Amino acid sequence: MRRAPSWRLPAAACGFLLAAWPGAAESQPAAGNLQSPRNASYSIDVELDAAQRMLTGREVLTWRNISPIAAAELQFHLYYNAWKNTRSTWMRELRRRGRRGRGLHSRPEADWGWIDVTSIRLPGAGGAAPVDLTERAVHIAPDDGNPDDRTVLSVPLPAPVAPGETIEIEIEWSSRVPRTFARTGTIGNYFFLAHWFPKIGVLEADGWNCHQFHAATEFFADYGVYDVRITVPAGWVVGATGTEQSVTDNGDGTATHRYRQADVHDFAWTTSPDFLERRERFEHPGLPGVDMRLLLQPEHTGQEARHFEATAHTLRLYGEWFGPYPYEQVTIVDPAWQSRSGGMEYPTFFTAGTRWLAPENVSSPEEVTVHEAGHQFWHTVVGSNEFEHAWIDEGLNTFATARALEEFFPKNYRSTRFFGRFVPWVYRDLPWSRAIHGNRLSGYRRDARMDAQSTPTYLYWPGSASSISYNKTALWLHTLERYLGWPILQRGMADFFHRWRFGHPGPEDFFRSLSTQAGRDLGWFFRQVHGSAVVFDYGVQELTSRRAGGRGYFGDGDAASFAARQDGEDEGYETRVVVRRHGEGIFPVEVVTEFDDGHRAREVWDGRGRWREFTYDRPARATRAFVDPERKLLLDIDYTNNSRTLAPRARAAATKWSVTWLVWLQDLLLTYGFFL
Repeated sequence: MRRAPSWRLPAAACGFLLAAWPGAAESQPAAGNLQSPRNASYSIDVELDAAQRMLTGREVLTWRNISPIAAAELQFHLYYNAWKNTRSTWMRELRRRGRRGRGLHSRPEADWGWIDVTSIRLPGAGGAAPVDLTERAVHIAPDDGNPDDRTVLSVPLPAPVAPGETIEIEIEWSSRVPRTFARTGTIGNYFFLAHWFPKIGVLEADGWNCHQFHAATEFFADYGVYDVRITVPAGWVVGATGTEQSVTDNGDGTATHRYRQADVHDFAWTTSPDFLERRERFEHPGLPGVDMRLLLQPEHTGQEARHFEATAHTLRLYGEWFGPYPYEQVTIVDPAWQSRSGGMEYPTFFTAGTRWLAPENVSSPEEVTVHEAGHQFWHTVVGSNEFEHAWIDEGLNTFATARALEEFFPKNYRSTRFFGRFVPWVYRDLPWSRAIHGNRLSGYRRDARMDAQSTPTYLYWPGSASSISYNKTALWLHTLERYLGWPILQRGMADFFHRWRFGHPGPEDFFRSLSTQAGRDLGWFFRQVHGSAVVFDYGVQELTSRRAGGRGYFGDGDAASFAARQDGEDEGYETRVVVRRHGEGIFPVEVVTEFDDGHRAREVWDGRGRWREFTYDRPARATRAFVDPERKLLLDIDYTNNSRTLAPRARAAATKWSVTWLVWLQDLLLTYGFFL
C-alpha cells in the first residue's frame, strides 16, 4: 500500500540547494514552508530571436535523487524534437489518428521546430575542471524503439547518484520555434512557449519514467523551484509561470524579464507586443487571496470581466470543494487568433480561448477558462502521471468543470457556429445540461469499447484518448455523485487532493480515498469502469397491462368447472414488466412503473442477471415503465431503450420533431441568406 507523501527536505540538502542557486537566498521560503520535495530545480537564461524564431538557452539543473535506487544516468525530455520531421513518434501517431494528421508532408520549412542540445557538463567541485558529458549523451526510444525519435536524451554519469544525493548539471541548447504544434509555437508576433527546455524525467523505484512525446498524452515531472530570465524584444509583454521579479532594459533593443516560482513541475511563457494587461484580485472568506493577471488580445476588449469572473469562481468552488489554491498568483492568457494555443494548462499559468463574437448566454470563454483554471488544482498540485493515467487530471477536472459551470453559470444555452465557426447562433429553448453535455456521453459512446481505462494512456487506440480520459471519467464520477450523493463524493475527492498534494499519486490512491469516505468498498465499480472496457446498457424489454380475466378450470375439487372469465372492470389489470441488461457492465438500477391512476411502483434491481421480471395485479392499467428513471447511471450508452409506454404521448413526440425540423430549417435559411 502506497502512503501519501510527507516531504521533509534534509537540512544539508536544503543548504546545498540554496547555496547553489543564483539569488536563491533572497527568494525562497523558509524550509518549514516547503510544500513539495523540490528535487528538480532550474535556473534558466533564455533569449528569443523573434525574427528568426529561435531560442538560445542555458540551464543549471539541481537534481536530488528521492528514489530508492541509484541513478547511473539522467534522462531528459526534448519535446520540441517531436516536430523535427514526420518520422518522430508524435508525428507517426498523429497520422494514425486520421484526419488530424493530414497535410503534414505539405507543411513549409518554416513550420517545423526542434531542440538541439549543444553542451552538457558537470561543474567542477572545489575548483576542479568541469566534466563534459556532451559526447556521452544518446537519444533513446524507450517506448517504441523508433530510431528516428529524438524526444528522450540519455546522459550516462561518471558515477551513480545515490538515493538522497544531489547533482548539478549545466546544459546549453538552441531551439527553433515551430508554427504551433500541440499548443506551443508561434504565429506572427505572438509566441507561446511550452515544453521548450531540456527537462529531466522522474526516477522511480523501477527506473526512469521518461516517456517519448506521444500525440495523445501530456506530461509528468518532479517539483522544484524555477528561476528563469527571459530576454525578448524591448517593449514586448511577457507572461509566465510564477511572478515577475524584475525587468531589465539591456540597451540593445532587448529586455530581460525575470520570473520565479517554487513548488511547480513545469514552466511555460508567452510574449507579444499586442497583449493588453489587466489585473484583479481574488478574495474570499476562508481562502487565500490570489492576484489574477490577464493578457488580453486587443480585439477582445470588453471580455475582461468574463475571464476574471470564471477564474474567480473556479478558485472559490474548487477551493471549497477540494482544497485551497496554494500559489499567490495566476496568469490567464487570451491566445492570438489561429494560434491554436488555447485551452492548455501550466503551473500558475494557462491559456483560455474566446472569440470576437461571444454571446453572454454561451459559456465561451467561461467553460475553457474554468477548465484550465481547474487544472491548477489537479494538474499542478496533484502531479499525476499524464503519460500513463491522464484521466486522474483530465477526467476529474472535466467533471468538476461541468459542476462549477452549473453552479455559477445557469444561463448557459446550446449554440452552433456557422460560416467557418465564426457566427454564433444561440438556441435559447435548449439549455445546457450537465447530465448530457457536461459529461460528454456522445463523445464517450463511440469509443466505449476501444480500451480499458487502466491501459497506459500513451498506448490507447489512436483517437480514443479523449473519450476515455475526459468523457468516461466525467461520466463515472457523475454516476457516483448520483449513487453516493455529492457530499460523500466531494469528501472523497478532497481527501485525495489533500493526501496527494505534490505527491505523484496513482489510480489506486484515488479509489482508496473514495472508498474510505463512502464507508464501503467501491472496488466492484472501479474494476469495471477503470479496469475493463465493459459498457453499461439497461433497457425495458417488455411492458404489458391486460384485463385480469381468464379461461380454464376455476375453483377447487368437485366445484371446479371450465369457464371463460369475462374481462370485467372489477377484475383489474395484470401488468408485466421485463427489464434487461444488454451490456456487460453491472450496476444497481431502479425500475419504476406508472399507472393511469397516478400510482408509481418502484423496485430496486441489483442488475446482475441478464433480465428481471416484475408483475403487478392492480385495478389500474400501466402506462409507462422506466429503468433508471432518474438517470443515475450516466454511463448507460443507449438511453433510448430505458423506457416503454402503452399510451404514446403524441403531443410530446410532435413537439420533439417540430423543434428538430425548425432547427434544420433555421440553419438552411441562414446559409441561403448568406449567399443572397
